[in-house]
Amino acid sequence: MRSPVFPIRACLFLVLGVLAAPSGAQPSRVATFDDVLHVRQVQGALLSPDGRSVLYTVRQWEADGDRMESRSRVWRVATDGQSPARQVAYGERGDSQPQWSPDGRFISFVSARGSADARPQLYVLPADGGEAQKVTDTKEGVTAYAWAPDSTRVAYVSTDPRSADDEAAVKRRDDERVFEGDFRYQHLWLVTVPSPGTPTSPVPGTRLTEGTTYTVQGAPSWAPDGRRLVFNAAATPMLRDNRRDVYVLTLEPLMVEQISTNFGNDGAARWSSDGRTIAWTMEPHPMPAHADGTAIGPVVQSKLVLYDVATRRARDVSTPTFDTDAGTPVWTLEGQRVMFTAGKRAYTEVFAYDLSSGRYIQLTTGRTMQALSVSRDGRTIAFTMDTPGHAAEVYVSDPSFGQPRRLTTTNPQLAGIRQGQTEVITWKGHDGLEVEGVLLKPVDFEAGRRYPLLVVAHGGPAGAYVNGFRLGGLEGGQVWAGRGWAVFYPNPRGSTNYGERALQANVNDWGGGDYRDIMTGVDALVARGVADPDRLAHIGWSYGGYMTAWMITQTARFKAAMVGAGLTNMWSMYGTNDIPSVLISYFGGVPNAKTLPLYLERSAMTHIDRVTTPTLILHGANDERVPTGQAYELYRGLKDRGVPTELVFYPREGHGIQEYFHQKDRLERIFDWVTRYTSGARP
Repeated sequence: MRSPVFPIRACLFLVLGVLAAPSGAQPSRVATFDDVLHVRQVQGALLSPDGRSVLYTVRQWEADGDRMESRSRVWRVATDGQSPARQVAYGERGDSQPQWSPDGRFISFVSARGSADARPQLYVLPADGGEAQKVTDTKEGVTAYAWAPDSTRVAYVSTDPRSADDEAAVKRRDDERVFEGDFRYQHLWLVTVPSPGTPTSPVPGTRLTEGTTYTVQGAPSWAPDGRRLVFNAAATPMLRDNRRDVYVLTLEPLMVEQISTNFGNDGAARWSSDGRTIAWTMEPHPMPAHADGTAIGPVVQSKLVLYDVATRRARDVSTPTFDTDAGTPVWTLEGQRVMFTAGKRAYTEVFAYDLSSGRYIQLTTGRTMQALSVSRDGRTIAFTMDTPGHAAEVYVSDPSFGQPRRLTTTNPQLAGIRQGQTEVITWKGHDGLEVEGVLLKPVDFEAGRRYPLLVVAHGGPAGAYVNGFRLGGLEGGQVWAGRGWAVFYPNPRGSTNYGERALQANVNDWGGGDYRDIMTGVDALVARGVADPDRLAHIGWSYGGYMTAWMITQTARFKAAMVGAGLTNMWSMYGTNDIPSVLISYFGGVPNAKTLPLYLERSAMTHIDRVTTPTLILHGANDERVPTGQAYELYRGLKDRGVPTELVFYPREGHGIQEYFHQKDRLERIFDWVTRYTSGARP
């Protein structure tokens, strides 16, 4: 087995850390921004077919010379809790997408190994130990894959390579690009997995799909007979095009058939274990096709669809009583129940649809859960879950979810950090609508004492805050709590998790009811004696950045603000970003004589003369989702009016900030700016 490339001390710390939380340890200090960056992120939970082990990944920052790199490592833990978790793969630049073979004899994963320009390839190693063997050597790498039921074959997804002529042109810099025209498509391939110990080189895969009719998205799902598989594909690679369908591929003779008929987004297709049914999620598309034939993404919840393989008929099984967004389907082994996780108010719960009764059942309450995986006998379910007090860890449970059992403690250092308590709060909006959010209280909170309040608007706009772990994200909430701040995470109308009517409540009303919901939430916290009305600040990223920019044009109550990747001019935003269909859905159509007044009225730049709040502006230099022009416009508008402002661009970054030192700078810069301008904010 190869040695890990990160420091031995760090490896030992992780191995010891998953045994148990330090017994008797008392929190001794408050959180720092370094703590935020050192939290290891547990992702995925793949249960072995026999239910005895779970594969998962841990993403962490690792030193690589003078750089810090975010790398994913594959780990394994026994479900009986009798042995510590251990790392099972040691790629130089990390490993991801672990899976068990259906017979449980192999562990597979994707890893880019070798030269600096190596592409991610599929590797397989014996489940009982041994060397990892490279299975694929595709030019553009493997983006997703799925084992065949016989455990001898794998279907994988890869991007079509450039032609030799195109590569030569790129090399000599003859590489002009036609906007929305120079597409590269992803397709399915099939490869045979070599027997254990067979000293063979990777063999070329067999192409299963081709052409420009669609581009494959995500891993396929096999039928139990191993002769067919179902996959998802988009009409084009453009994010703004919401045409996504479900296809069934038959291997012999090779044939592909589209089985979804909805014009919009159909995805996450999964074949049942009994082979009779295919489940997927659908976004009903009530809108006509765009002028260029693409589909605009409507503001709707996803519905669960079941396709009868024998009759070749699909049916939407949504009901008026189940007003919740359907998540990625996970079949139980008898093929009579589909489970999924979905947001429900301030939590992420597990739900199931029972095929025999036609009813939806909520299986958990007050939890934040993800990544369901079921054992072959259906008796054990693995998943990840976080709480306000700890980051996500791996758990197992029986199908009732009555007593989840925690298997890992990946971040034992958190036991030594004093954290503020969270509370799910509700208040009445301006029109009497009940609104919900999460309040993070300062460490050592005292009732009756007023604290400075940081308001953090979520992105989306169809996002939502849940009552989960708060040492992370945009601001690193627990750091603020440790320094005497209350942090408020509101879910105004337009948020997901509250039903379709609430989801659609800010259509044609950005900056209206959603703005007033946040302000009435602030008023409620002032009325409760928690928030100091003279020490308020507001920040947000993406749509949260839009809301922050809008806030400072509507009120002077906030002493400081941070607009992150924010939309500031909706008219110019429409014509320059990569998903204009979002604005089309929320603003009544493309900008024209009828709709342009709303685009302009709900733009911060239209009201820039009103701003007095000192405003920090942060933006990724390569952001295509919210182009940099939005930041330039706000900066120039504030600067020329004498409002204190600072604009910071992060090189190489897109819509999200990914690099270590950029994340650290963002955390510290927001805190320094807000506390500088919020009078008396350093308690």
